[in-house]
Order: sequence, then structure tokens, then C-alpha cells
Amino acid sequence: MELGFLKPLFSRQGPWASVYVETRRSTEDAQQIQALRERAVAAQLIDAGADAYTVRAVANQLMAEPVRGAPPGRALFAAGAEVVLDIPLGRAPAATEATWSFLPHIAPLTDLRGDGPVCLVASVDRTGADLELRDGLRREPLGQVQGTEWQGRGHRSMPDDRHEWHYRNKVENAWNETAGTIAAEVARQARECGAELVLLAGDQRERRAVLHRLPDPVRAAAVETAVGGRSPGTSAEALDREVALACETFSRKRIENALERFRIGRGRPGEHRETGVDTGPGEAAEGVPAVVDAVRTHQVATLLLAPEGADAGRSVWIGPGVDDVAVQRGQAKAIGVDKPIPARADDALLRSAAAAGSEVLVVPAGMPGPAGGLGAVLRWST
Repeated sequence: MELGFLKPLFSRQGPWASVYVETRRSTEDAQQIQALRERAVAAQLIDAGADAYTVRAVANQLMAEPVRGAPPGRALFAAGAEVVLDIPLGRAPAATEATWSFLPHIAPLTDLRGDGPVCLVASVDRTGADLELRDGLRREPLGQVQGTEWQGRGHRSMPDDRHEWHYRNKVENAWNETAGTIAAEVARQARECGAELVLLAGDQRERRAVLHRLPDPVRAAAVETAVGGRSPGTSAEALDREVALACETFSRKRIENALERFRIGRGRPGEHRETGVDTGPGEAAEGVPAVVDAVRTHQVATLLLAPEGADAGRSVWIGPGVDDVAVQRGQAKAIGVDKPIPARADDALLRSAAAAGSEVLVVPAGMPGPAGGLGAVLRWST
């Protein structure tokens, strides 16, 4: 999960109203349920100490939501009588949650937003391709690629032997040119939209021809499926399932690779047990003190977060700057924070990670991760 979209939350001072609500309703009493939810949100914010103007801004934003056609959930962040971000969620929260705190409570986003890789889907045949961008809940058509089609003049059936080789060669050359055109456009679109995954759909011969013409970095990110294509009667639902499976596989491999780097890096400080020489910290950090030190010095390449971990809700001390975070109040004052304020560790670390452009990965339940639920793969070791 990239956190760049959260930067507007850190360019202004709090306190912040942070709201997580379920929004998708399909029952006849959906409008009544929506009204009850809005009152519950307002009550929670008022009880937490939110000002009336910010509560009203949140209520107005929720009232503007259509009863039907909404995503599973929404996250709203408001301060100073203004809703700064309204984010659709890929999964509905288990319960309505509305908090009022110095930092926006962004930690639940990592589990609820449902971020997958940015996926470029190319449905290919001999005449061209249809391109589409899939990015979490967003689907954006990227247009079509029209290829070169050659048909011999006067040939409405198989040509006679005298012209057969010439005819087949022209057709093959036209298809090879089309495959190159498709590959060039796929590569261009992948670069422009930052695609992490490319899915080629269609018959094996056509998609393989495109695959082999892709530049190496794009080909390395590509997978194939026989489902889909441009033929009439192609199942859109079947292609959706293939895209979802490819994205799920990609995400799982990414977290597995990150955890492997974390385990290897975490093991390096222990080398002194065998050699008698302490080699210092490795390329991983585990636990609140170590991760706090790493984010403050912008060492974190990937922040690992297990939402159910005991350390996620642990208090740390912060200041107004994104790097103003310390485990103890005295440490915060020592780094120049005049009036340290307590905050949740996960929210404070995510703020720092967003500012530094670090990647954030959620460790799925049941998968071994950092002790306490907080860890990091570092950009360099010290």
C-alpha cells in the first residue's frame, strides 16, 4: 500500500475526526439504517470532544451519499469544519467507528481499503486489443489498439497453390506488426499508469506474440490467461475472477518476499553469538523502539503492520512534524518537541512512512510476522 494519497492529512494541524462506516445497503430499510448510522457517528464524535462545526461537516458528507450503489464502506477525515478526505473502502468495517484525536486515525485503512496492485488488463486478438486499468475499486478504460489487417484482394476463400505462400506470409507479417503495436502501447500505458501487474487475456498464440515483444521489465510483470479476449460472448465475470486471482497472487507474493527479507535482516544482529563480534543492527527493525528510530531517520523501505498486534495501539509521543516521534516523552523533548502529545504507535508510524514515501504492507492473520505486530525492512543498515 502506497500512502501518498494521505499527505493532505499531514499538512495541517488537528485535532481530527476519523470515521469508518459501512455504506452499502440493499435492504428496503436502507434509508432508515443510513440515518441511524449518521446519528451514531455524530454521537461518538460529540462524546469524544469534537467541535460542532466539524461534526456538522461529517454529517453533511454522509447525508450526501446515495443509498444504493455505494462501495462497501467509507473513511472520512475532517478537521476545522472541513472533510479533507473521503475514501471508499474495499471492505466494510466490522462496526461504525468515529474518533477525535490529534493525529488522524489512519491505521484501519491499511486493512479496509483493499489495495491490490495497479493492474493493466489487455484483451488481445489478431485485430488489436482493449486496454483497461484496474486499481482497487477503480476501473478505467484506456482505449483500444487497432492493428494492421491484410486481406488479399479478390480472396474470399483459400488461395490457389501459386499464391498460397505469398498470402500466408502477408497475413503473418500483418499479425506480427499488430502484435508489436499492441506490445508498444501496453508498455507505454504500463509506464504512465505505474502498473505493477499486466494481465494478457485472449487466445494463446495472440497473447504469446504480444508477451514476447514486451520490454523486459514489463514482461517480467506480465501474466497470461485464456479467459477473456475480444470475441463475442466472452464472459466479463470470468475475466473479473481471473484479474482478482492474479492480483491476490501478486499481493501474497509481495508480502511473502517482504517477510523473507525481514526475517533475514532480523537475524543479522545475532551473528555475534557465533563469531564473538557484534555486527550491529541488520536490515530489519522489530518492535516499537527500533521501528520508531528507523522511521525518524527515513530508513524504512517497507513498514510491516499486523493490525491485531499488541504494539499497534501502544502509545508513543509525537510533535507537529512528521518525524517528531519518540517512545518516551523525555526523548521527544530531547529531539526538539516542545509539547509532546501521546498518540497511537500505528498512526504515528504511518504518518512518518507516508511522508518518507515508504511502502506499507499488512501481514495477514495467521502469517508469521514481526513480534508485537510492528516491523520494518530497511533501506540500509547502520
